[in-house]
Amino acid sequence: MTNSTGPVQLLRAAERPATAWRNGGGVTREVAGYPAGSGLDDFQWRVSLADVGSPGPFSAFPGVDRVITLVEGPGMALTVDGTEHVVDAPFRPFAFSGDAATDCRLLGGPLVDFNVMTRRDRATAELALATEPRPLVVAAGTTVLLVCLSGTATLDDATTLTRYDAALLTAPATHTLHPAGTTAVLTVRVSAD
Repeated sequence: MTNSTGPVQLLRAAERPATAWRNGGGVTREVAGYPAGSGLDDFQWRVSLADVGSPGPFSAFPGVDRVITLVEGPGMALTVDGTEHVVDAPFRPFAFSGDAATDCRLLGGPLVDFNVMTRRDRATAELALATEPRPLVVAAGTTVLLVCLSGTATLDDATTLTRYDAALLTAPATHTLHPAGTTAVLTVRVSAD
């Protein structure tokens, strides 16, 4: 397989500002989103890491598909439209609708979770969690976002990501990923206008 590297945009964790939740239960740090500079009402896709410090309801996101993954901490019980789902195993994605009434109960203390949101009529996302070396193909019309969730990761034997660092790959190319821990590999496709 030919390795042709395209541009890599590094998104360092230390450079992300924290935004307090409206309900005061935690803070969110946006990793990346599209279009650039979009807010919570007009994104097509959005990825963030959240520090959850107390229980409470999730904000509603009509028309949005959500995937939440526990990264650290004891976990949570999410009640989604009246049905409880226990999310207490790290690195196991849980998908649910942003339309659903969702409430969170902590299972023993604060936690950090990884969040992927896609506007249903505008974007789709595929999430994989890599723990072994693998090729990464960025196909035309897709964006690949890497987020190091634990340990470190090396991209193309040239770029090292430490915990919560990210790399955004937007040009068609083939890369190699060497995780020493767990790295989220998110492939996003935005619908044509």
